[in-house]
Amino acid sequence: MCRLFIGADPTLWVSSSRSLRIDGMVTSIRLENGFWTLLEEIAQRDGMHLPQMLTKLYHESIDAGHDLGNFTSFLRVCALRYLSLQLSHDIPADVRVPIASLDATQILAREKKDWH
Repeated sequence: MCRLFIGADPTLWVSSSRSLRIDGMVTSIRLENGFWTLLEEIAQRDGMHLPQMLTKLYHESIDAGHDLGNFTSFLRVCALRYLSLQLSHDIPADVRVPIASLDATQILAREKKDWH
């Protein structure tokens, strides 16, 4: 089992920092390259550059009342959630399908039902 993980390309877990300006404030985000790759794919699906999508995620999270004290952890969970939603077929594997075109309300309701 472990060989599948140990034998992976080591550049996937190398961390790199990227600077981002949100509301005029410059912040630096450090993530493993595997997460950056997933976040870039998510952004591209909706025709955005990565900084645009990160800013949008930040603002929408704040608007929803979330405490983003650890934005980096939030982004890791977003990337993992993206993969999980692909595995459950709630997000099509076809990257030409924008995520914004999906019925988030229906997906979330179905998830909530499965939790109970």
